[in-house]
This record gives sequence, structure tokens and C-alpha cells, in this order.
Amino acid sequence: RIEETLDVMGIADLRDRPLRALSGGQQQRVAIGAVLAAHPRILVLDEPTSALDPTGAEEVLASITRLVHDLAVTVVLAEHRIERVLQYADRVIVVEDGLVRSGDPAEMMRTSPVAPPVVELGRWADWSPLPLSVRDAWRRARDLREQLGAGPERAAEQSSAPVLTARGISVAYSPGEPVVDDVSCDLGGGSVTALMGRNGSGKSSLLWALQGTGARQRGRVEVAGVDPAEQDVAARRALVGLVPQTPADLLYLPSVGQELAQADSETGSDPGSTRALLDRLVPGVGDEQHPRDLSEGQRLALVLAIQLAARPRVLLLDEPTRGLDYPGKAALAALLRELAGESMAVLLSTHDVEFTAAVADRVLVLAGGEVVASGPTAEVVVSSPTFAPQVAKVLGHGWLTVDQVRGTS
Repeated sequence: RIEETLDVMGIADLRDRPLRALSGGQQQRVAIGAVLAAHPRILVLDEPTSALDPTGAEEVLASITRLVHDLAVTVVLAEHRIERVLQYADRVIVVEDGLVRSGDPAEMMRTSPVAPPVVELGRWADWSPLPLSVRDAWRRARDLREQLGAGPERAAEQSSAPVLTARGISVAYSPGEPVVDDVSCDLGGGSVTALMGRNGSGKSSLLWALQGTGARQRGRVEVAGVDPAEQDVAARRALVGLVPQTPADLLYLPSVGQELAQADSETGSDPGSTRALLDRLVPGVGDEQHPRDLSEGQRLALVLAIQLAARPRVLLLDEPTRGLDYPGKAALAALLRELAGESMAVLLSTHDVEFTAAVADRVLVLAGGEVVASGPTAEVVVSSPTFAPQVAKVLGHGWLTVDQVRGTS
């Protein structure tokens, strides 16, 4: 069973690796494999692809589909990234304000409060039945492609002075095996940059190296003329804020109110300043609540507010859309654009191609610890079948989001 599961999940090469040495996405695949090894008749999965890169997610979903078709396993899957899973569903259950509705996927998507881009595009174009996959949408979009023609005009790139410069960054956790290998990059004020790449490509290690507390064998980072690694904690927080892949790692006090008060104290802010930041992100979180009782989105917002309390020049986020629904992603995108508008430099590591298309000005792609692609979002993601958003695959010509298409009407 173990050998079979290693092959089904594509993790045979991880057989002898310590769990603590795996990336978040690799850990998630191992966790799913640990459940599959028991050969359950019913498999319940809670966001199984949230930490996986697009290729890894497709492989996991293909494995799950084989279990359904070949072994008659029943799979119930809860997922915020509906664009990844909808085409595989035989039935969709929508839960809204305590009301549960169930039915055919195309019919349920007609009125669902959350929907992937191809469904949103189908609703806007009034296609019937609604497409559930890129393939279905491509077939229906011929007239729309002719009508839209060339994609939207791209604004000329603004060349602002770099807020953060990194040169020759290398990270290795064991001799001779660099996780990040001689990476150089500039982050300009007023811009949002997406850091993409498969699981284990070195994205998280690069973020921590830029922030200053992560391992760094070689290279230098400068923010406002100084290297964050050479500063004390308070000075570093004023230069670079980092929201990790699991935000709860930075929460250690027994209540939200105490976390907020501590952030005010540590950053020298007026009492209530961090609370005001949190209320901008997710109103209604009580001071008495325990941070670990919050939802994923609320925990993310709390840690983000704590980091922003120090008013850093650079904000780094590691997989910030994990656990966020579509409205939550829209709110986060609006906040990141607002922060960029205040001349902050934002770098987010993400596997979420739809979020990247909506918010990022530029994209860096890592592979094997090296930068293999860098440029404006429309150029980098459209040139890659792995990182292209659904709208780009359906319409081509540089279209990235449904909002862009709506803007033509």
C-alpha cells in the first residue's frame, strides 16, 4: 500500500526525507497520501490543493479522480480554489448563510455566490449551459474572441527607484545543495511582485533570506541603505514585514486584544493603531477571541495588521491566499494595491495564478533556486501554460481577468 501510494501521489522521491525538510506543498501531498494508504471507502478532503503548485494540484486531483473511477471511492472535497476542481465534480453542494443546496454543477454555478473565472465569464456572456472548464469555455468563446480582438492596453511600466535590492542571495541547509542559488532582484516602491514556482523551488527560503532572519550563505540585501539581517528586531520590522505561510506561527498570546496591544507597544504606535488596521481588513474580530479560534482569513488579517503596524518599507507574504474565499481574495488584492499606492514594495509568494493575474505588476519565476523568468505579469504568465489564468487560456490576446473583459462593455 505504501509503495502504491507513493507512486499515485508522485512522492516516491520524498520517501526518506524528514517531514520538517519538506516544503508546505510537499507536506500536503504526504498528508493526503497518509490517508489514502488506508484505502478508505469515503475520502473527505478540506482544501487539498491550497498549498500545491498548479502542476502538483493537477497531479493530486488526477490521482483522486482515478480513485473515484477505478475503485469507486466517494470523495467529498471542500475547496476555495474552485477553478481547479469544478471540472472534476459530479455534484456541487453550495452552503450559503446556513442554507445547503445541492445539484448539477452547471445549474448550481448559475446562482452560486462564488464562482471561478470561466463561470464568471460565462455569466457575463450569457452562455448556456455554463462552462465548467477552460475547454468548454474555449469552444463557446469564438465569437467573443473576435468581438474583443486585441487585449487591453498595458500601462507603461513605471521605473521607480528600488526600495529593496538583493544581490547574489544563496541559501543552503546542507553543504553543496543550495535551495536558493545566486538570486538577484529589485523591488520597486509602488509595485506588487509575484514570486512563483513549483513546490520546493526555494520561494519561502528566499523570502526569509530577504527579511533578514532566514539562513543566508552569501549575498546582500539592502533596504534604505542597510541590510535587514544586520539590524535588531525593531529596526528590521520597520524595514521589512513578513507574513509566513502559516500565520499562526507568529501568534503566541492568548487573545486577539493582547496581540494587538503588544504590536502597538513594540512599534511605538498609539494605542488602538493595530486594531484600526485589523478592522480595515476584517471587521468584527473580538478582542477576547483566541487567535487560534479564528478562521484562516482572520488569522492572516491579524498577522498582516501586526506586521503593518511597524510601517515597513517592504511587505513579504508567503502564500497569502491559502484558506481565502473569492471575496477574501478580492479584499486582500484591494489592500495590496492600496499599500503599493503608498509607495510600499510588495512581494508575494503564491501558487494562485488567478490572484497573480488580478494584483501583480511583475512576476518572478523560481526553479531549482534560480530565477528562470522575470517580467511584466501579462508577458510572463501568458507565455506559460502552467501559470496562465483561465481567462488568458480562453480569450488569448493578453486578457487576464474577467474584470478586464467587463470593462469593455
